[in-house]
Amino acid sequence: MTAPPSFRIPDTGLLDLILPARCAGCLTGRRQLCRACRDVLATTAPGPAGPAPAPAGLPPVHAAAPYAGPVRNLLIAHKERGVLRLAAPLGGALAAAVRSAVEAHSPLGHAPGAPGRLLLVPVPSTRRAVRDRGHDPMLRLARAAARELRRRGTPARVAPVLRHARRVADQAGLSAAARHRNLHGALEVPVRRAHVLHAGLPVVVDDLVTTGASLAEAVRALQAAGRPPYAAATVAATARRRPR
Repeated sequence: MTAPPSFRIPDTGLLDLILPARCAGCLTGRRQLCRACRDVLATTAPGPAGPAPAPAGLPPVHAAAPYAGPVRNLLIAHKERGVLRLAAPLGGALAAAVRSAVEAHSPLGHAPGAPGRLLLVPVPSTRRAVRDRGHDPMLRLARAAARELRRRGTPARVAPVLRHARRVADQAGLSAAARHRNLHGALEVPVRRAHVLHAGLPVVVDDLVTTGASLAEAVRALQAAGRPPYAAATVAATARRRPR
């Protein structure tokens, strides 16, 4: 199996010299993202991932890396601590997962770079979470992934059409079944946004897949709007990745 092509990650060395910080991935050094952790993201081998058995209705899921080590630390730093400069490398890893899903499951049988726009539909954060964090981490990652896909010749745009229709409880500590009950019916596509989904091939994107509850609910909402996605992609996965 050949190694996937690497993507470009901007070198932020100048800023790191001015504002030195420990690497958010390995927690050592004097840079927010050291070269070793940058290489971990840039050389990921994305492939099928997600829970087994998968929730009903969940399309094929591809992830860039396991949710462990530097990848886990980088996602937490970006999401919870607002280390926004990590959006580009994490978005690059997400783009690699999207390309992997497209190559394997595109309904049109086209490879990335061929005609056909991809619509990256991010799983939305709640308004309270966005307010508390001061940013929308998944929307930022989706935009970074779309830029990387376009740079590599794949037409892509972000379609943030999903929104929360009701409040949900904190997912932490819930079992897989409880997570699905908690999220079922929580997302919707407003009528005024539904037309956007017909401008390309939708792919649901998220930072992490664990039980698949969030992705399954996003798929249900898109299907209710008449445009079910054919695949999903995440930066990382906690479940054991199936072999290719």
